[in-house]
Amino acid sequence: MFKSPFEFYFGYLTYLTLPVLLARYGLPVLELLIFLPFLLLGSIYCQLGLNTYGQLFKVLLGFFLSVTYFHYVLKSYEFDVNKLFGFYMKGAFFISMIGIIQVISYRVGFSPGYSFGWLFNKWAIIKGDTGIRMNSFFSEPSYYASVMSPALFVAFYNVFNRKNVLFITFIQSVIIVVAYPLTKSGVAMFGIAIALLLLVINSGVIRYGLFLAPVAYYAFTYSYENTPEFRDRVDGTFEIYNTGNVNSYEINGSSFVLYNHTHIATENFKENPLFGTGLGSHSTAFDRFSYTKLEGAVDIEFNKADANSMALRLMSETGIVGLAFFAFFLFSNWNLSFRTDDKSVWVVSNACFLIIALQLLRQGNYFYCGFPFFLWIYYYANQNRKLGRVFGENAPVIESETSREFKFAINEKYKS
Repeated sequence: MFKSPFEFYFGYLTYLTLPVLLARYGLPVLELLIFLPFLLLGSIYCQLGLNTYGQLFKVLLGFFLSVTYFHYVLKSYEFDVNKLFGFYMKGAFFISMIGIIQVISYRVGFSPGYSFGWLFNKWAIIKGDTGIRMNSFFSEPSYYASVMSPALFVAFYNVFNRKNVLFITFIQSVIIVVAYPLTKSGVAMFGIAIALLLLVINSGVIRYGLFLAPVAYYAFTYSYENTPEFRDRVDGTFEIYNTGNVNSYEINGSSFVLYNHTHIATENFKENPLFGTGLGSHSTAFDRFSYTKLEGAVDIEFNKADANSMALRLMSETGIVGLAFFAFFLFSNWNLSFRTDDKSVWVVSNACFLIIALQLLRQGNYFYCGFPFFLWIYYYANQNRKLGRVFGENAPVIESETSREFKFAINEKYKS
């Protein structure tokens, strides 16, 4: 909606419902307990000159509001993750259709069908060596690849198990699979590879591995040989990490950005290994350690605030404690097929695992496009499994006179 004094997205309008949700569900005690240490530590680092109050409060408040809002959403739907994830899947199918229409419109020269600058003020046509790079309603193809990755995992599952599809139809799944690589994004290629790997892990290495391994290999080879944008990123990443040459503008720009932020996060981590330097502080670390400050170095200051990778940003801003907490959250709530017989549980869990993995690799914003929504879905999918909660058509029928007592008992379990 506007870019100054900070970037305000349409999605933030949902936060206007927070007073109503606060009155209905009470104080967000869990969120306050999580974010209070970040506030205290961040304030200390601001006093030490390693962070600024402006950056601290911008990131802390945005992250806190997003986490709190989506937790209230889960509560309002009584933690029915399947229903909420189903809403996301329907939206993902719509976004995929728009993306395919965008590519077709570009081919036939229909400008309103592929250029959405008339609708969004932070949006641009992304062109590559072989035509337009599909970004649908997202500002960048890589953002599309990240946010749509859970839908890709579900779509892959439905394509390989067409008699037992989940959330959307087989045809809708095929459309999502077809649209996804049209971004020609390195993030999308990572997403495809990790999604196939997760299917192998969950479905049996021998059964699917013999089929998916060569598919993944030839998909990578085809993309490398026929998509110049992807090939440049792969070659540029290998070259700069092997040579450390920060003076050459011939190296792919995104490869340099990732290498530069790796250096910044590492140096900041060395000086502040335990707690990092606080939320929002990576931009300050950038000013201290960036290769772009060296004479003759490549002068690209992209992703100054978000480090181009959540793993790097966590390392820089939260140190060992933050990385350990996130790793524990990730692996303690991961549902593999051998942990549950409910297909929807492990499909939802692994779909969310995929977007978390991509965020850690190449997206550094803590709450862009509702990322905390997927964190809560991931968490409560596991909690529901452990509590034996079942939703949808398989849910047990509860008599009306006992429904209130049942809901009260479940809420008491969650509170404890």
